[in-house]
Amino acid sequence: MARIDESRPFLPVNIALLTVSDTRTPETDNSGDVLAERIAKAGHRLAARAIVKDELTAITGRLAAWIADSGIDVVIATGGTGVTGRDVTPEAFRSVYEKEIEGFGELFRWLSFRTIGTSTMQSRATAGVAGGTYLFALPGSPGACRDAWDEILVHQLDSRLRPCNLVELMPRLREHLAEPARG
Repeated sequence: MARIDESRPFLPVNIALLTVSDTRTPETDNSGDVLAERIAKAGHRLAARAIVKDELTAITGRLAAWIADSGIDVVIATGGTGVTGRDVTPEAFRSVYEKEIEGFGELFRWLSFRTIGTSTMQSRATAGVAGGTYLFALPGSPGACRDAWDEILVHQLDSRLRPCNLVELMPRLREHLAEPARG
């Protein structure tokens, strides 16, 4: 069973928060506010925050900029993960992934089933890695953001979680980009 090892140091990570919506503003971004509050409460740093339209190029452009920013370790997006015509967040995320973390979406839907039942099948929550940056795409509801943070992300982004966590893997995420040793 997972546990927090208090003998290990807590390592705060730099998190960028992206809201994908055609209608939300900084004043009405309740889901973004839920995540920003939780990020701070957990001891992490909110490195950036933005709202973009439900448009593939807007989402991928923001992701590319944050992936290239060495001051951002994690991107968490909220919104655009449904099945309607304007919901393109998963497609945008998958277009930049080097590796997908399939278990995140599976675990999110499994946990969400307890709250919303079979409606969880409409969520296309996803996660992956690109350029050494973790990327998470969550549904746009405050409840889904709470569930994803409280049940998954707060734990996996805690360097003290045993037996393993995503933070301890961060130094190795760019190994494939290193030049091979010359002999």
